[in-house]
Amino acid sequence: MHSLVASLPGFSFLRTSGPGLLLAALLAAMAAWLAQWGPMVQMGLSAMTLAIALGMVVGNTVFPSVSDHTGAGVDFARSALLRAGIVLYGFRISLHDIGAVGWPGLLIAAAMLALTFSIAVHVGTRWLGLDRQTAVLIGAGSAICGAAAVMATQPVVRGEEHKVSMAVATVVVFGTLSMVLYPLIYPYLGLSAHAFGLFAGSTIHEVAQVVAVGEAAGPAAANAAVVEKMLRVMMLAPFLM
Repeated sequence: MHSLVASLPGFSFLRTSGPGLLLAALLAAMAAWLAQWGPMVQMGLSAMTLAIALGMVVGNTVFPSVSDHTGAGVDFARSALLRAGIVLYGFRISLHDIGAVGWPGLLIAAAMLALTFSIAVHVGTRWLGLDRQTAVLIGAGSAICGAAAVMATQPVVRGEEHKVSMAVATVVVFGTLSMVLYPLIYPYLGLSAHAFGLFAGSTIHEVAQVVAVGEAAGPAAANAAVVEKMLRVMMLAPFLM
């Protein structure tokens, strides 16, 4: 009987990834619960922001001792499930939302990409003493879509592994900081929800971080932020060329 169950499709996946997926689900449920708590609501912290914060805490405390049993499931959750979640989130965006961003949003995305990348390379090589490969990788990740852009740029510039790691760490750290700081400064910027969404979508690194910041500011800001961010992501291919 056991051998029959073990031969069923998906049994091996559940055995290896189940504990990690359960851990991720528990953290997600806890984040969703905390997001409804009064102090968190007043601070404007969304469930996604709290989930990332909880993940960072658990990842640096409890996770190393259980990584042998939960590592596969956590890796699947942060790769395949995260991408699927972003795609499903994108289904919420209508053609009207895309039209609302329009040409100004496209021009903002192009200008931010060009300026961010140029400034990163110039400051990195001239002021900070970085080699050109590292500066280009950091600039690509900051200008387009974080770690994914760094990995896509690596073969183009033939970047070494340790330089890729440095670039990924840089964009993750500053992207995470922006994810926390943007909702806190939003009430003091004097921007509409739509304008704040354009601001967030054109300046924050990772798509998930953009979604978290947009959700913290409301549906209008979230839609504008995600559309603006997707415009930047679409520019990755011409950027690499």
